[in-house]
Amino acid sequence: MSDRLLTSPTIWCAISGHGFGHAAQVVPVLNELGRRLPGLTAILRTTVSSSFFHDRLAIAWSQHSVQQDVGCVQHGPLQIDVSDTWAKHQQFHATWEARLAGEVSAMAAAAPSLVLADTPYLALSAGKRAGIPTVLLASLTWSEILMSLDHSAAEHRPLLRSIELAYGEADLALRMAPGLPLSGIKNVLDIGPITEPALSERERLRSFLKITGSEQLVLVGFGGIPLESLPWAQMDKMIGYQFLVDGPSPGGSSRVHSLAAIPFTFKSALASVDVVMTKPGYGTIVEAVALGLPVVYVRRYNFAEEAPLVEFLHQQGQGRELSLQDFLSGNWRPALEPLAGIRPAPRSKFMTGAMDAASSLLRYFQ
Repeated sequence: MSDRLLTSPTIWCAISGHGFGHAAQVVPVLNELGRRLPGLTAILRTTVSSSFFHDRLAIAWSQHSVQQDVGCVQHGPLQIDVSDTWAKHQQFHATWEARLAGEVSAMAAAAPSLVLADTPYLALSAGKRAGIPTVLLASLTWSEILMSLDHSAAEHRPLLRSIELAYGEADLALRMAPGLPLSGIKNVLDIGPITEPALSERERLRSFLKITGSEQLVLVGFGGIPLESLPWAQMDKMIGYQFLVDGPSPGGSSRVHSLAAIPFTFKSALASVDVVMTKPGYGTIVEAVALGLPVVYVRRYNFAEEAPLVEFLHQQGQGRELSLQDFLSGNWRPALEPLAGIRPAPRSKFMTGAMDAASSLLRYFQ
């Protein structure tokens, strides 16, 4: 490659469609890279809705809605369908060569300087075959997640081996903290946590919702896979609390509000509430720690990434676990009350992952 910067730098970004967390990791990196590379254009290869990127991604971009991976099949954000997850992976790999050929052909036509994958391994194999440098940006690999689901992983060893071999084709892996080891990848570089929190609009949000006094505002948001139901009646009886729900809510409640009905994005709402209730997912946990926002979390216990995220939360922020049974029944007070009035120190200055990643990626455009 030439020593000068390319006049029209292009980056190919393969982004997992499993929730919004992977897209939320990529966007701050692209924005930081764009600040250093004027004219940078991103080709987004993902099934994540384009609306996610409209108010977040500051560089020029185009999108192709093509499936990049399977992830986990879920019934709501808290229940993984293990058997169907394995079945969908087998189906995905049954057409592997055709999928790979399609990605290679599209990459050749686009001629990007770099393939960046978070976390689809298909793009790493395609980039290798197309002769384009490939970088994995991730806090996990799907092989690590699949091995943690249940005891049936041993029955699927050939499939897991295929996934591990595809990940092994990456020229470099940027392992953001907190994360899994990215086992099986030789060239791994550790970088800081990645997040890009919004500014607080606490008073405007409380004024809009007509919340006064000492009532605590709780954002109930479980990521890109929506909740099917919540214990509405119990929530409506929780004096001292107001709830902002990321999804539809029943009408007629003075205590429960839908985020979809107010002029605030999820990011701005997250920066403006008193507590967030969520599952341990990368984007919300790391952003909450950056903001100094207490977290009530509900675990799945068969998703390997949860453990490092929970440890990170308790080391750097403030969190309380709520059991699945108590969550479903609406017995939320025992987890919420110890967090009332607590505001850990914001940790945004330690969130260096986007800058770390951009520094590592810049050399591919020289």
